[in-house]
Amino acid sequence: QVQLVESGGGLVQPGGSLTLSCTASGRGFSVEAVGWFRQAPGEERKFVALIYRSKVPKYADGVKGRFTISRNNAKNTVSLQMNNLQPEDTADYYCFDFGSLYWGHGTQVIVSS
Repeated sequence: QVQLVESGGGLVQPGGSLTLSCTASGRGFSVEAVGWFRQAPGEERKFVALIYRSKVPKYADGVKGRFTISRNNAKNTVSLQMNNLQPEDTADYYCFDFGSLYWGHGTQVIVSS
């Protein structure tokens, strides 16, 4: 079994930065990709970014150039560095293991002045 725990969310002003972390316990991340999704109030959950075990990343169009996903395979952690945050980035952010299909419980990000 895999448990994914996110951390690093919070309240930040527009233009600010946050770094989210996802740590996998138990069996750790699968050999597939690990990604981040987000869900704003009243909206469906949407893809943000993923990173393969080879550390090749992919991003949603709306976050390219602002968000950076990284991965430490030895420590079973995946991070999401978010820069130049805007109010539309406000959402609950979830970590997802594409191999095991496990979700974390989410961490809240609020971008507001």
